Amino acid sequence: MAQLIDTTIMTVGKAKIDNPAIGPYVGDTPIPFYLDVEHAGEDAKGLESPLYLEQAGPREHVYYDPGKTKAAIVTCGGLCPGLNDVIRSIVLESYYGYGVRSILGIRYGLEGFIPKYHHDIMELTPRNVSEIHSFGGTILGSSRGPQSSEEIVDALERMNVNMLYIIGGDGTMKAASAIQEEVTRRRLHMAVVGIPKTIDNDINFVPKSFGFDTAVDVATTALRCAHTEAIGAPYGVGLVKLMGRESGFIAASSTLSLNVVNFVLVPEAPFKLEGEGGLLPALEKRLRERSHAVIVTAEGAGQDLLTASGKTDASGNRVLGDIGSFLQKAIKNYFAAKDMDVTVKYNVPSYIVRSMPANTNDRVYCGQLGRNAVHAAMAGKTNMVVARMLDRFVHLPLHLVTRRRRKIDITSNYWRSVIATTGQRLS
Repeated sequence: MAQLIDTTIMTVGKAKIDNPAIGPYVGDTPIPFYLDVEHAGEDAKGLESPLYLEQAGPREHVYYDPGKTKAAIVTCGGLCPGLNDVIRSIVLESYYGYGVRSILGIRYGLEGFIPKYHHDIMELTPRNVSEIHSFGGTILGSSRGPQSSEEIVDALERMNVNMLYIIGGDGTMKAASAIQEEVTRRRLHMAVVGIPKTIDNDINFVPKSFGFDTAVDVATTALRCAHTEAIGAPYGVGLVKLMGRESGFIAASSTLSLNVVNFVLVPEAPFKLEGEGGLLPALEKRLRERSHAVIVTAEGAGQDLLTASGKTDASGNRVLGDIGSFLQKAIKNYFAAKDMDVTVKYNVPSYIVRSMPANTNDRVYCGQLGRNAVHAAMAGKTNMVVARMLDRFVHLPLHLVTRRRRKIDITSNYWRSVIATTGQRLS
């Protein structure tokens, strides 16, 4: 039986104003996409027919009169390569493509809307965003944690904002949905458009999020260094912990890119330490045969082996145990009992990966996301995100991307390739 998925895009009203932006224009008629779990996540299971999605791009008519329009941009959550590129793209397209002259930058995430934090607003112009793509991070700053959707909409009303561009991950898109609900409740004609951002690449229905290519590039450098350290000592082990709370895409893709990793550990594939099929006996076999090994682990891997703290962070995520330090200690203890002098070099490059400027591929991608977000908002689209699906840019309703986190399908060709690259046989 075919799974029914609502892909209708909400609008703030009928677009009646001729579009000043350059065409060619696209229509609102959805086009078919044949999707699988690798591209769209668990929601693609059971799809027996194509999913019809609305194309992104400029429309023939817009809802907002550009000269009377005020936009706001906010970046939320952890840092990710490409944030400045998206901000810059939104500003340039709004200003030059549509003639919007009032663009506000909200400082330090959703806190920037709340009066008690006293964060200033930044006026964004082509001049002050012209070089920001050369730097990592976000010129607007960011923060984690929920804020009152009522207070946020109060602030948007006080500033006479017509459209909000909200850039962030799963939690941020849920906040965007709550903001939209409040906007709808007040019957405001305000567009809320999301640009999905997550370095973990785990947003539902988004096959690849911006910044992911850059993250893999930088992570690959860390793996290369781990390999160099490992072969420089007898029984050398390079251990690298990468981002990936619930999804191990960075660990898996960086493993595929370099082909020096012997064991890759991800949250989606449970493993044990000892016994048949255990990591430590497999590592011993590798060291006795080749004298060195490289292990890469996602931060969320092996949490069942650790004692849960029961705590949550500012974003409401459970606080993870440190799988890297746990493995480092376990490896040393195991081989000490076998009288093998093992050298373990442990590396955590997470903050370096997060704070790097976007590479060329991500810059192109971020530019396209920003421009298409502006096209959507100006046409009066709302309660949606812009995403790239099978090399086409589309509009996705917020409820689709917030339903669950996207994870590696360990029965997929992708994961099979990872296992073939490492040669690991863990169970």
